[in-house]
Amino acid sequence: MAGKKLPKGTIIRAKAVLLRHIVVSYIEHITFAYREIMESTKFKQLRKRLGKTQKELAELLGTSLKAICSYEQGWRSIPTHIERQIYFLLSRKADAGNNQKNCWDILDCPDERKHKCPAWEFRSGKLCWFINGTICECKSKKNWEEKIEICRECAVTQDFL
Repeated sequence: MAGKKLPKGTIIRAKAVLLRHIVVSYIEHITFAYREIMESTKFKQLRKRLGKTQKELAELLGTSLKAICSYEQGWRSIPTHIERQIYFLLSRKADAGNNQKNCWDILDCPDERKHKCPAWEFRSGKLCWFINGTICECKSKKNWEEKIEICRECAVTQDFL
């Protein structure tokens, strides 16, 4: 094999594939960095909405003060379990007056969809955003990241987010 030349088209295709990979990686990196900044800003807003200091929130979430500071500064990405706990606390605070409606009522879900949805099955219409596998936008999502993106814009979570 040594000394055998590759056809010119093969080299060009290989360079094109490599260039595409570099561009896609760069775009993903920029997108992720932007998303983290937005989450950090939102994290701080939500902490303040809970009426907690950084230290109080750290104790409440079972994490360190340094971690909370890092999330708010954007030095660390906010782990899924921390994000879920924050949303849970906010939802409970919003539901203190027990005025929050179930998701299937807010979204006017048809019976067929309701009966396939875990939020309906477990009578958790006020916590639908917390349960993976709910049938939002007519299909369930693969993971928390996909699900919460929809939930952040949903009428169900607008009372507390």
